[in-house]
Amino acid sequence: MSIQISSLKRSAPQLTFGGITLAAVTLSCVYLNAHFAATAFAYLLVVLLFSLMGSFIASSALCIMAIAALAYYFAPPAFSLQIDDSRDLPVVVAFFLVSIVGTYLIGKLRQEREAARVAAVKLQRSAADLEDREKRWRAIFEHNPAMYFMLDKAGTVLNVNTFGATQLGYAPADLIGHSVLGIFLEEDRAFVHNCIRACLEDIGQSRTWDVQKVRKDGSVLWVRENAKAMLWADDRPIVLIACEDVTERKRTELALQRSEAHLAQAQELSHTGSFSWNATTGEAFWSKETFRIFQLDPQTIPSPQLVVDRTHPDDRASVKEVIDGAMRDLSGFEHEYRLLLPDGSVKHIRAKARLTRSASGEIEFVGAATDITAARRAEQQLRRSEAYLAEAQHLTHTGSWSWDVHGLDFVYRSAEVDRLFGFDPQEPVSIETIRSRIHPEDLPRLQEVQRQAREKEQERFEYDFRILLPDGRTRRIHSVAHVVAASDGKVSELIGTHMDVTDQHAARERLENTLVALRESEQRFRDYAETASDWLWETGPDHRVTRLSEHTSTAGILATGLMDLPRWEIACDVEEEPEKWRQHRATLQARQPFRDLVYRTVNRMGSPIYVRTSGKPFFDGNGNFLGYRGVSTDITAIIRADQTEQDLRKAQAELAHVTRVTTLGELTTSIAHEINQPLAAILTNADACLGWMARETPDLAEARASVEWIIEDAIRASEVIRSVRALAKKGEIEMVPLDINDVVRDVVALVTRELVSHRVTLRTELTAVLPRILGDRIQLQQVIINLVMNGIEAMDAITDRPRELLIQSSKDDLGRVQLAVADCGVGIAEKDADHVLDPFFTTKSSGLGMGLSICRSIVEAHGGRLSLLHKDEPGATFQFFLPVHKEALQ
Repeated sequence: MSIQISSLKRSAPQLTFGGITLAAVTLSCVYLNAHFAATAFAYLLVVLLFSLMGSFIASSALCIMAIAALAYYFAPPAFSLQIDDSRDLPVVVAFFLVSIVGTYLIGKLRQEREAARVAAVKLQRSAADLEDREKRWRAIFEHNPAMYFMLDKAGTVLNVNTFGATQLGYAPADLIGHSVLGIFLEEDRAFVHNCIRACLEDIGQSRTWDVQKVRKDGSVLWVRENAKAMLWADDRPIVLIACEDVTERKRTELALQRSEAHLAQAQELSHTGSFSWNATTGEAFWSKETFRIFQLDPQTIPSPQLVVDRTHPDDRASVKEVIDGAMRDLSGFEHEYRLLLPDGSVKHIRAKARLTRSASGEIEFVGAATDITAARRAEQQLRRSEAYLAEAQHLTHTGSWSWDVHGLDFVYRSAEVDRLFGFDPQEPVSIETIRSRIHPEDLPRLQEVQRQAREKEQERFEYDFRILLPDGRTRRIHSVAHVVAASDGKVSELIGTHMDVTDQHAARERLENTLVALRESEQRFRDYAETASDWLWETGPDHRVTRLSEHTSTAGILATGLMDLPRWEIACDVEEEPEKWRQHRATLQARQPFRDLVYRTVNRMGSPIYVRTSGKPFFDGNGNFLGYRGVSTDITAIIRADQTEQDLRKAQAELAHVTRVTTLGELTTSIAHEINQPLAAILTNADACLGWMARETPDLAEARASVEWIIEDAIRASEVIRSVRALAKKGEIEMVPLDINDVVRDVVALVTRELVSHRVTLRTELTAVLPRILGDRIQLQQVIINLVMNGIEAMDAITDRPRELLIQSSKDDLGRVQLAVADCGVGIAEKDADHVLDPFFTTKSSGLGMGLSICRSIVEAHGGRLSLLHKDEPGATFQFFLPVHKEALQ
C-alpha cells in the first residue's frame, strides 16, 4: 500500500507537468501549424522526457494523451479522434510503440540507475563501516595491553602491535620481517620453534606456553603465549600469538617455589616436618620431611593411628593419651616420644601442635614434628663428656672456675674446685670463707691479681698459692687464668683453672733432695774411680782415644802417649791373636757394645800388663755416632794368678796320676786276680769244650755253652784291663754326664780281691734313680778307690768285730748327689779330724799324706765338697756331694 501511495505521489507531478507540457506543445504546434509527424515527434520527446521522472503509468497516460491530441488536433479530420489518413495511422502506432517502449526502457534504465545508486550508497556505507571497524580493531590491536604477533610458517614476524614492540623496546618496524626467535633466549629458541610448528600442524587449535623473551636492552621478561594457527586470505597459514606479560606472576611463582623449596630445605636441615590434622574429618597432611622422619612413602595416607603404629612400644600409651586428650579438650599439645623404625633404629621426636579453625570453621591441629635424635645423642654425649671432664679434673686434681672480679664471687666453679678448697658444693661460699682458706702469706698475691685484672694491666695470670684445709693440711695450688671483657670492654670475669700440685711440689722437693744425693754420689763414685785401679776411657768416631781417667797417668798404669791412638795400636798381642782383634774391630764397626776384651800392653815402666776392657757406643740427640765409652781394668795379677793356678792344677793332675798309678800298684794283686780268674775260667771252659767235642758224638750244645762262657770271661778280663789302662792313662780331664752308681760299680770290680784278701764285707746301698752328674769318670773312680782302700786299711787291726765297708749313694736335701764310704775301723782321732784332708797329713807310717788332699781337690774341681762325718759309731765315714748336671735339672 505504501508503495502504491509512493507511486501515486511520484506519478502526480509527472502527469501534471507532462500534461501541461503536452498542452503547451499542442498550442505551439497548432500555432505553428506543424506537421503531424513533427508534432508526434515533439510529443514523443515530452513523453520520454517526463518518463525520466519515474512513473510508467504516468508516462503511459501522457502517451495516450499525446495520441489523443494527435488524433484530435492534427490528424484529419481535425478535432476528431478519428484518423482518416492511412498515412497517419503508422505514425500513431509508431508513436505509441516508441513512446511505450521508450518509456519502459527509460523507466527500466531509471530503476537500474536507482538500484545502482542505492547499491553505490550501500557500498559506500559498507566501506565506511569497514573502515570504521578496521580503525576500531586497529586501535584495539595497537592499544590492547597485550603483545600480538603475526607470524608466517617460517616464524617471520608479519605484524606486531605497538604495545608488543614497545614492551620489548623495539618499534614495530624493527621486528616486522625478522625471525621471531631473535627475541627469545638462545636456550628457549628450539622450544619456541617446536611450539610454532605444533600450532601449524593443528590449524585452529589454540596452544599456550610460558617462555622468556629478551628485551632490546638485554633484560628478560616472562610471557604466557596463547597461539593459534589460521589460514590467511590466500590460504596461507599464519600464526597469531597473543603474549601476556607474566613476569610478576612468574616471579611470584618462582618466589613461592623458592620459598617452598627453602621451607622444605629448612625442614630437612632442621629435621622438622610439619603436619596438620582435621579433627572433624580426620584428614591429615604431612610435609615431605615428616614422611622422611617417619620413613614412610609420601604416597602413604597419614593419620594419627599411623603415628601410634610407628611409636616405640614403650611410648605408645603416652602418645595415644596425648592424642585423645587433644581431641577431648580441643587444645594444643607438646610432647616427646620415640619412633621404632622398620630397620630397628630408634628416633626421638618432639611434636608440638596448636588448635586452629579453618575457613569453613572446622577444627584443625597444625604443628611440627622435630627429629631430636641427634640432640638427644649430643645431650648424652655432653653428659658423658661432662662426666669425663669431671673425672679428668678429679684424676688430674684440676678444677675450673670463673670469678666475678667486681662482685668477688665465683660465677662458676667445678666440683673439683670445691674439693680443693674443702667446700660443700651444696652450700654458698662467701668471700670471707674463701679468704679464710687461703694461706695468709699468699692472700696479697691473689688480691693483686684481681686488681691487675680489673685495671687490665695484664691479660693472663699464672701464680701459685696455698690452701689451708679445715683438717690442718696444706694444699698447694698452681693457677692459670685470663681475663674476660664484657660488651662494654671492661673486664668482668677471670676464667681459669686450679691445679693441685701438692704431690708435684713434694715430688720436686724429693727430686731436689735426690739431685743433691746424686751429686754427692757422683762425687763419691768419681773419687772411687780416681782412686781405683779401673779407669774410664772414651774414644771418638774414628775409635782413637780421646779421654782417659786422670789417675791412669799419675799412677803410671798406662804408658804415655796413648791419646789419639786406636786400641789395636796400644795392644801388643794383635799379631798373636789376629782373630780376636778382627772380631773386636767388626764389633766396633757395627757399633755394638763389647764386654771383657782382654789384651796385652805395657805400662809406663815398659812391663807387660793385661787389660780387660768393656765399652758401649754413645750417640748425640740426632742419633749420630760419637764414639765409645767404657772402663778398663788392669788384670795382670789375675792373669798371672790364673797362670799359677793352671800350673798348680797341672801339678795336681800329675800328682793325681802318680797317686792312681801308685794305687794301681797297690791293687796289682787284686787286678792280677781279677784277670787270672777269667783266664782260668777260659782255660777250664776251653778244656771242657774240647772234651765235649772229642766225644764219639760231639755234644755241640755243651760245647757251644762252653764257648759262650769263654767269651764272657774274655770280655770280663778285657773290661778289667780297660779299667786299669784308663786309670793308668795320663790324659785330659773329660767332663761327661755320669751316673755315680755306675762309677761305684766300676770301682767295686777293681777292689773285690782286696776286700776278700782283707776279709772285708762290702755292703752297698745305692739309690736306684739318681740324677746324672757332670764329671770325669777316671778322677771320680780314683776318689772312690782311695776312700775304699783307706777304709780297708783302717779295718786291718780290727779283730773284735766284723770288718764291714758300706758305700751309700743318695740325694741330699738340696738335690745334690751324695756318696758316702763308711768303715768300722779305728777311726780318726778328734785332734786329726780338722787336718785329715790337708796335704802331707797322714796317720799312716808309710803314707805321703796326699791321697785325701788329692781327692778333695778332685771333688772341688767338680763343684763338690769332700768332708769327714763325725759319728758316735766306730770307724770313719767320708762323704762328698756333687752338683747335678744342668740337663738333668731340665
